[in-house]
Amino acid sequence: MQAKEVKDQLKFLISEASSIDPSLEKRLDEVYRWIKDKKNGLLNTKKPLMAFLLELINDAEVWLELQLLTKEEQQAALNLFTPPVRYWYSYLFPKWLNELDPKLYKWKPKMMGGQFTQEDAKLLTAITNEITSRQGSVLQRYVADLSMATDLIVSGSQEQALCIQFTSISEEFSDSKYQEWKTTLFKWSIDRGLFLSFDPSYPEFIKQLVNIALYNSNNLKIGSYLKFSVPS
Repeated sequence: MQAKEVKDQLKFLISEASSIDPSLEKRLDEVYRWIKDKKNGLLNTKKPLMAFLLELINDAEVWLELQLLTKEEQQAALNLFTPPVRYWYSYLFPKWLNELDPKLYKWKPKMMGGQFTQEDAKLLTAITNEITSRQGSVLQRYVADLSMATDLIVSGSQEQALCIQFTSISEEFSDSKYQEWKTTLFKWSIDRGLFLSFDPSYPEFIKQLVNIALYNSNNLKIGSYLKFSVPS
């Protein structure tokens, strides 16, 4: 989908949402007004921005379809999703629609300005592949990453979604980032989370990260916000 199609689809979804979910209408309108006067050719060159817009369009379409169902039908539809996807649509996405996002106004200009480089994209792809190879499930969303301090939403064998942030910063600086992360999770009422710092030179660090992620997805108690380092 190119920029013009994205703009047209956003306008269509804003119209659809007006009679179904005003909170979605408001958020989509905010995003549309952000991009509507930008030249289509310019928008097409900004890959992270376009990826975010396409992701938002997809989420909005799914959300609107869910809103047209009865409560029983909606729950049945959600039960067909993997636990991370179910957690996203049943909790985090509607929470983002209905609440003030204090980080949105910081990352929007960075994304438009090309400052959002996704340096950890290869790492997160490798972690995702390792998790799925072990029959776990994963969800990645720009909003979760940039507004909710969550790189990946992960689920293991117990089918419980867990929000995780990965960072390669040194132990010296990880404490302050951990506190910021925890504050963000509290703001969004995320009831448990995992903060994983790692040394990328450590042998098989990805497998170690996935071991910790899957174990805690299955076992971490509500109200727990743990910090681990690899190597420990």
